[in-house]
Amino acid sequence: MPELPEVETVRQGLSKWVAGRTIAAAEVHHPRAIRRHLPGDAHFSAVLAGRTILDISRRGKYLWLPLDSGDAVIAHLGMSGQLLMQPAEAPDEKHLRVRFTFTDGGPQLRFVDQRTFGGLSVSEGGAELPGEISHIARDPMDPLFDDEAFVARLRGRHTEIKRALLDQTLISGVGNIYADEALWRAKLHGARPTDQITRPAAKRLLAHVRDVLSEAIVAGGTSFDELYVNVNGESGYFDRSLNAYGRENEPCPRCGAIIRREQFMNRSSFSCPRCQPRPRR
Repeated sequence: MPELPEVETVRQGLSKWVAGRTIAAAEVHHPRAIRRHLPGDAHFSAVLAGRTILDISRRGKYLWLPLDSGDAVIAHLGMSGQLLMQPAEAPDEKHLRVRFTFTDGGPQLRFVDQRTFGGLSVSEGGAELPGEISHIARDPMDPLFDDEAFVARLRGRHTEIKRALLDQTLISGVGNIYADEALWRAKLHGARPTDQITRPAAKRLLAHVRDVLSEAIVAGGTSFDELYVNVNGESGYFDRSLNAYGRENEPCPRCGAIIRREQFMNRSSFSCPRCQPRPRR
């Protein structure tokens, strides 16, 4: 599933291509793509026709497009969602779900989603921050993210450090890949209890989270297959810089020990047995 760097890469592309443009029509090709818009596809299309997109905003893994009406279009990519800019003459994608055309006749915005786990919806009055995503915490790239409050809340919980990093109500945008990478850099095992983390260690981990996310944004995110691409259909290349995630049985770039894979919440965690020893029970 796309994490913050992938979604931020898409946000930057959309900001370049659609901010300031007026929607001529929003065509729904598959109702599941707007299943979170409860009034249905006819209402979705009607409420967006003639509206101007003011900007592209993001919180964690969610995007929203503020409109001149005061409403907003919320976008979540799910596991395979893509927001692509395409010339009008380009053939339809196999998994095209929603098409936006614009009054200037320029490139179209197309929502393509093979697995249809992602989706779009209109948030009434949600231009500043849609109420549907207001429960999601700020992400560490947000200028208003409160480092001290995060450290205090983290250390006040009784859970494992990796579970805390994936908790979108504590810190948003961090998923499995970037949690493993930040933990590797901080030399912490993901099972370390949060209430046993020192303040300096927690602040060091947060700094590594930011570093990993920043570097991944510059690289355009991480692409392991064709499902994640930016608005121009291009893959990210941060997978070339991964030190732990997906490197089972390869040597640790720091100490040479063999990277291990462990089961975690129906997923996998990757870590170095020497640099990141398991906490004692």
